[in-house]
Amino acid sequence: QVQLVESGGGLVQAGGSLRLSCASSGSTFSRNTMGWFRQAPGKDRDFVSAISRSGGGTSYADSVKGRFTISRDNAKNTVYLQMNSLKPEDTAVYYCAVAEAGYLPKKANSYDYWGQGTQVTVSA
Repeated sequence: QVQLVESGGGLVQAGGSLRLSCASSGSTFSRNTMGWFRQAPGKDRDFVSAISRSGGGTSYADSVKGRFTISRDNAKNTVYLQMNSLKPEDTAVYYCAVAEAGYLPKKANSYDYWGQGTQVTVSA
């Protein structure tokens, strides 16, 4: 069983930055794709970004390209999401997730384990 714990959320003004972290338990972290999703009130859980096992491959939603950067440290079993130039529409609960698949899935049902989420609020 994999446990994921997100941190780093908070309240920030538009144009500001936040870095989210997601720490994973277990010994299989380096063998799994990691992803970030977000869910605003009343909306579906949307794909934000994913990173391959080695970190050499990444994928982003069009809405965050050029502003967000995903990275991982396999020695620390942690994945990060650096968010710059934040906009009010980025406000959501952000979740990290584990996919045992070897590619970079964008569908939530392709992920096997989820964290509890961290709130990001961007004020105008």
